[in-house]
Amino acid sequence: MSLPSAPVSSFASDNAAGVHPLVLESIVASNQGSALAYGADRYTDEAVRHFRELCARDLECLFVFGGTGGNVLALASLLETGEAVLATDTSHIHVDEAGAPERLTGTKIITVPHSDGKLTVKDIEACVADRAQMHHPRVGVVSITQVTEMGTVYDPDEVARLAEVCRRRGLRLHMDGARIANAVVALGGDESLFRELTKHVDAVTFGATKNGGMFGEAVIVFSDHGKANLGYIRKQLAQLPSKMRFVSAQFNAMLADGLWLQTAAHANTMARGLYERLTDIQSLQLSPPQANSLFPTIDHASAATLRDWSFFWDWNDALNQYRWMTSWATTPEDVDVFAKAVRSVVSSS
Repeated sequence: MSLPSAPVSSFASDNAAGVHPLVLESIVASNQGSALAYGADRYTDEAVRHFRELCARDLECLFVFGGTGGNVLALASLLETGEAVLATDTSHIHVDEAGAPERLTGTKIITVPHSDGKLTVKDIEACVADRAQMHHPRVGVVSITQVTEMGTVYDPDEVARLAEVCRRRGLRLHMDGARIANAVVALGGDESLFRELTKHVDAVTFGATKNGGMFGEAVIVFSDHGKANLGYIRKQLAQLPSKMRFVSAQFNAMLADGLWLQTAAHANTMARGLYERLTDIQSLQLSPPQANSLFPTIDHASAATLRDWSFFWDWNDALNQYRWMTSWATTPEDVDVFAKAVRSVVSSS
């Protein structure tokens, strides 16, 4: 079968996209002259100021090398001795971080089956009730992912309900926000909706790499519980960039004029466009995307043909399910080329 040239942008992950030109410009601009190391520079001060304005809450904001390190730092700041973390069985901290949170914090991640990617109030209540003696891991922190690994989004009411049970049970709530910008725009919101989503959360790992950044994430801690030793913990976890201005400069570009929401909105729109071009193919079993991911069902032979042409990840081998993701760099032309190839391969299988 002859297929056209593969699309310029990959549909494997938004992590495969390049750096947004405005972010790259900001990094280059920050390269002028000298700046004190470890965050004692004006670029980092400016980035922290942007986050304070965005969140409109008292906070500590620290920059790290990547998402795994950010999640570990956020969890470590909230955990007390002998406590465990509760998350879904599909959560990134459980499935995709090679046990880093457990190794580096000495905690245990307790998982429960997800409900369309999400954790529920019942999950928290049941887990706390079942582990009320010293022989069992004691939950201290609940971690949720926004957007979830199943492409679903927690709305502000859902987060508020989870936060309420956490407060009542003496727990802290962490949000892995690797794709939090996609979640905000998926809910039709702006910066004020971001504040609604995070106002009851104790710590957020704020993603940049998947949304046009080069490297690095931000860890935002709201809870007084986690602020005191945050800087020391970051250093011990090897997440303190020496030339931090190059991490911080990215957030200055993203946050100054709403670029972080514009890039996410584009990614979500491209995913919707791909869905609309292929939704009539019943065998794909596509659901409308909430954010920037689709999870088609494809027979193995067709999937192999398509992946040799333009790679994408498998997701659930037992269900023949794969994952397609769009990014800030995906173009309508990329979507057209990819959709036509999928239609051609699947229709002939």
